[in-house]
Amino acid sequence: MAPVTSLPLGADVRSGVPLSGYTTLRLGGPAARFVTAATAAEVVDAVRATDRDGDALLVLGGGSNLVIGDLGFDGTVVLVGNHGSKIDCTVPGRVQLTVEAGEDWDTVVAGTVEAGLGGLECLSGIPGLVGATPVQNVGAYGVEVSQVLVSVDLYDRETGEVRTLRTDELGLDYRTSILKGNDRAVVLRARFELVDDGLSAPIRYTELARELGVRQDERVPVGDVRAAVLELRRGKGMVLDPVDHDTWSAGSFFTNPIIDDAAADAVMARIVGVVGADVPVPRYPAGPGTSKLSAAWLIERAGFGKGYTRGRTALSGKHTLALTNRGEATTADLLALALEVRDGVRAAFGVALRPEPVLVNCSLG
Repeated sequence: MAPVTSLPLGADVRSGVPLSGYTTLRLGGPAARFVTAATAAEVVDAVRATDRDGDALLVLGGGSNLVIGDLGFDGTVVLVGNHGSKIDCTVPGRVQLTVEAGEDWDTVVAGTVEAGLGGLECLSGIPGLVGATPVQNVGAYGVEVSQVLVSVDLYDRETGEVRTLRTDELGLDYRTSILKGNDRAVVLRARFELVDDGLSAPIRYTELARELGVRQDERVPVGDVRAAVLELRRGKGMVLDPVDHDTWSAGSFFTNPIIDDAAADAVMARIVGVVGADVPVPRYPAGPGTSKLSAAWLIERAGFGKGYTRGRTALSGKHTLALTNRGEATTADLLALALEVRDGVRAAFGVALRPEPVLVNCSLG
């Protein structure tokens, strides 16, 4: 590995920084080098210098969708810390919100709600930074970032240029994009189009509509939606709380599995054979020729209930999709639990669960 020699003079560079302090799981070994970048220009400079020196790179945001191995990262970690936002009027009734990648996502959402802007309120309480939201196509309670995203500015490591990509160029799909699973580009800022009438996006998620006491597709005050979403998320341990180990997680560890309609009958028959014909199986349209099943439902029916414990890790006592560190766990401990759950669901139902977090220097095998 080449030594780092090209980082800008005066850059905040440290060595041996434990990455457990920068992930919501509180897991991860040390970084060989750790650089804090306070502006978009500093992010670009640090990434360019790392590439120039041939060093491995990990760009770190809020660490909420990240599982880092116990050996850490033998390269350069760049912590994205650029801040700032602005609002521009676009057409009557709509505004464009531009936000730097290092801003805390929920703080941004709270600010839009306070300003009476609609579109992001269903995404309240999600941990992490703004720069990660288009990469993951973050979604919750019937809304995805793709529905409000206009464009992103990013640094293209292959060309060495800062580029702007429109939403339709990002390949946004269920919890993914062309930016996920590769390290070609680094998001610097994102733009969102929001409405300015103080009302939410249409409420399409059944659980949220029930919590609000409204019919689906109604629009309601954005503040009411944020409050309801936060209440629902707290009940599932999905709002960060340093004293609540049920929130020491990476959020939903597995994505809801997508199955082809051609294979759906066989899959459903196997599930019914396990749970019985009288038990309704959650199944939702997921685009042409596909259906989506509930990973949480499958996990529970495979024998892994809320609070299921393996050593120093456990499924959250509030939500079976959250794999949690109970305080003294290692990444190896967490992955052992993930393997047990994944293989248990596959053995019971023949359905493959896939991890949602990014795995760094570790794998599920």
